[in-house]
Amino acid sequence: MSLLFRDDPYLTSCQATVTAVGDGWVELDQTIFYPTSGGQPGDSGALRWGGSEVAIATAVKGEAPDQVRHVLPEGAAAPPVGTAVEAAIDWPRRHRHMRMHTSMHLLCSLVEGDVTGGQVGAEKSRLDFNLPTTSLDKEDLTERLNALVQADHPIAARWIDDAELQERPELVRTMSVKPPSGQGKVRLLLIGSDEAPVDLQPCGGTHVARTGEIGRLRVSKIENKGRQNRRVNIVLED
Repeated sequence: MSLLFRDDPYLTSCQATVTAVGDGWVELDQTIFYPTSGGQPGDSGALRWGGSEVAIATAVKGEAPDQVRHVLPEGAAAPPVGTAVEAAIDWPRRHRHMRMHTSMHLLCSLVEGDVTGGQVGAEKSRLDFNLPTTSLDKEDLTERLNALVQADHPIAARWIDDAELQERPELVRTMSVKPPSGQGKVRLLLIGSDEAPVDLQPCGGTHVARTGEIGRLRVSKIENKGRQNRRVNIVLED
């Protein structure tokens, strides 16, 4: 299956062919639907063909690498195998996820400590940090986040092989989610330039092209979630 969102997260629809149908799901030969993973929710949207349409409630990973299952609402009828369809995502929702996910990488660049968990959302997102002694200030973090947004840093994907990732363990900030290995290469997200990176770490999610596209952010709450765990919640201001 070709995952078109990896090369162009701004695609809102694509033509595809149904390759498999299961109990409440459909697989295609190619897709723009991002599957739930890495704290980012799966895309929702619709499949359309021959005057018919079925909603897609979410997308999840399949049994094989690079396999996406498009989940149907309960009781919905799937198009038969071999059907040519248009796959269309809920773009406003996806775009907010892109803005939020990139924001979380910016937050990660400003807070020292391993990431113990996180969740991307259209309305709010959060990152949990292992911070036994460090205190965080909402206003200070908000100001520094928006400075990075306003600097309009470029964002691009980079690829390294499994061996190089093993040699550079400092790239992996997440304790709860490890980057996939064993496939030969790992996708990195670079914010900034190669010469002056703002953040560089493994990520397979969808992101905006420049930080200026995020818009104004606000750290809405900082919570203590255990002796060493600090949860930072962020929201988009528009």
